[in-house]
Amino acid sequence: MHPLVEANLSLLLFLPWFVLLGALFHAFPRRPRTAGRRAFDAACLAVAVLMAFLGMHWALRNADPGAGAIWKQVLACSLAYGLFLLVLALGLAVRRRFLAAAPSSNARAPVA
Repeated sequence: MHPLVEANLSLLLFLPWFVLLGALFHAFPRRPRTAGRRAFDAACLAVAVLMAFLGMHWALRNADPGAGAIWKQVLACSLAYGLFLLVLALGLAVRRRFLAAAPSSNARAPVA
């Protein structure tokens, strides 16, 4: 196997799942969809992918070589997935708090 592919195999295998989770994270809730919300979602997804990438490479470098090559990949996959989900979960919590504090766009102005 090519060394570049081997070093990034965990991320390549989980990439479709990361795309699906990222699309759901970005799509829901549908409202309010402000520019700040879109920027926050994009930043959160970028941090999630970065953390998954860094965690995967850390696991590949620090896995026990005596356990076999497949277990390096298993550890890298597990850590990358866990970090991706952790960042998205934190992003959901922060976003929920941010959306709750924002004034509702559905509120009507009082009629004078």
